[in-house]
Amino acid sequence: MRRLVLIFAVITFAAAWLVCVPLWSSGQGIASPQLGLIASVMMFTPSLAVLVIWFLTRPRGDRSPRELAAQTGLGLGPQRRRTILVIIGLWVGIPVFVVITTLICAALGLYRLDLVNLSLLAQQHQQLTGQTPNPQMMMLVSIGAVALTPILNAIPSFGEEWGWRGWLYPTLRRFGVWPAILVSGLIWGVWHAPLTLLGYNYALLGPWSALMFVPFCIAFGAVLAWTREFTGSIWPAIAAHGGFNGSTGLVLLLGAAGQEVNFALVGPISVVGILLFAGIAALLFKITSGRTPVTEPAIPGSFVP
Repeated sequence: MRRLVLIFAVITFAAAWLVCVPLWSSGQGIASPQLGLIASVMMFTPSLAVLVIWFLTRPRGDRSPRELAAQTGLGLGPQRRRTILVIIGLWVGIPVFVVITTLICAALGLYRLDLVNLSLLAQQHQQLTGQTPNPQMMMLVSIGAVALTPILNAIPSFGEEWGWRGWLYPTLRRFGVWPAILVSGLIWGVWHAPLTLLGYNYALLGPWSALMFVPFCIAFGAVLAWTREFTGSIWPAIAAHGGFNGSTGLVLLLGAAGQEVNFALVGPISVVGILLFAGIAALLFKITSGRTPVTEPAIPGSFVP
């Protein structure tokens, strides 16, 4: 078991670093115009690890795609209605969470809001295009984009979630739910290092971003693990992951111009966001305890250390 997890981690780490070589070799880091493409390709490395382990551990004549799908949560779970309701709840809830964390940070004096003119986003738009946008139009476009992001981000989010919540979390779960959350979140956070060491997500922190992002991955990963636990499917986690990646820009939408945003202190990936995600996860697990557990991947005995 431990050997499989180690193999999974080595494959994902090595593949992620290989994909990100252009960012490091060019000297441009996260300022590279290739960042979006590279980050998207990197998101498929956990799925690569799932496939490699599947072929390593299954006999040649016993590699049924249907069995792989069942064991890694590719269906809608034993209760489809529940899964669909969770997806809808996350579709709406994730953007609301982003807004709430931003408002809390503003109430704590860590961020200045401008809910009328949306001047921070307008300032950035003007710097990029030389044009002054209409606040109402910016709001409508942003809301529309956020509403569509779970769909637009579904494919790259699948690339990650099939690995993290499809295979890794259920495999670790036999050691206990919270150890599985902690270890899978730790691996997920460290996996981001090729980007976060360049300051990705927390530009003001520089390389310290790599350390800051680990507790976030554990806390947010706990919520995503709950979706896998509660539904037996990875599709709610995919919707939440895709929606989150597309909603973080709401922090900038709500801000006042003339401030430099420190995402370690403001918004959903800040300390406030981490604490809220951790609290939400603990509450969700408590109120739904005893429900249908996830399906754990079958590990051939010959491969268990």
